[in-house]
Amino acid sequence: MDVAFVIRKRLVDLGLEQRDLARAAHVTESYVSQLLTGKKAPPAPNRTAIYNRMDACLKLPSGELAKMAELARKEELKRELGDTLEPLFPQLRALILRKCRAERGRRIRSIVERQPFGEVERLVAQKLLDVAGLSSDTFHLSAKQLASLDALIETWDIDLATFGMKIVLTSGLGREQIKEFEFVEKEPEHEAEEESGLGEFLQDTSMSGDITQEELDFLKRLRFRFKDKRPAALYYYRELQNLRDPLHFQSKGSR
Repeated sequence: MDVAFVIRKRLVDLGLEQRDLARAAHVTESYVSQLLTGKKAPPAPNRTAIYNRMDACLKLPSGELAKMAELARKEELKRELGDTLEPLFPQLRALILRKCRAERGRRIRSIVERQPFGEVERLVAQKLLDVAGLSSDTFHLSAKQLASLDALIETWDIDLATFGMKIVLTSGLGREQIKEFEFVEKEPEHEAEEESGLGEFLQDTSMSGDITQEELDFLKRLRFRFKDKRPAALYYYRELQNLRDPLHFQSKGSR
């Protein structure tokens, strides 16, 4: 049973329209329509609060739709990668957790256990392999390659807000080398023209009615390098939800 099917059935059972669900979920009716017709894939549960709102509107147990969406994403990933593949090579996962900077280790372990083969785990694994110069993927490491990675990587750390990484390497002479990677756009020195999608987002009070000045400043600083496509209003709404999600941003001093 998929998310779209369950939503359609509950709308019928409760005598609700798509616009009723859109209003309750704080999204556009167009977005709901695309979600139910398969033109839009269900969003990742850890990146949005939409499922909780839909659960309440459709009188489903809290977390029900998010659970279905997560199962669907895992099944899709399994189809893309092949049925014979398992989540990250167990020895590689153990190495990743062991090499993580001590202050971050408990948090990373919690994420990996809650979201096996999730974004953080895949990102860290592939970046460590890239830095080590190992032309392999996370499923096909030999024992020799794993040993090389173990010997080369001293520690690693990640900023869970920006996904910036710092990897400390140990050379054969015992001298440490530090590699740092950023995964966010830098703010340009000049003022850029406001995106039309941001303007539409701000005009739609159902999506932006409670936005703060700090949040607005953040959205205005987002920059895009695409030549043939621009962000829509819904993109800015999702970015706002990501910004507010405590799983993505933590207060200074918390772990």
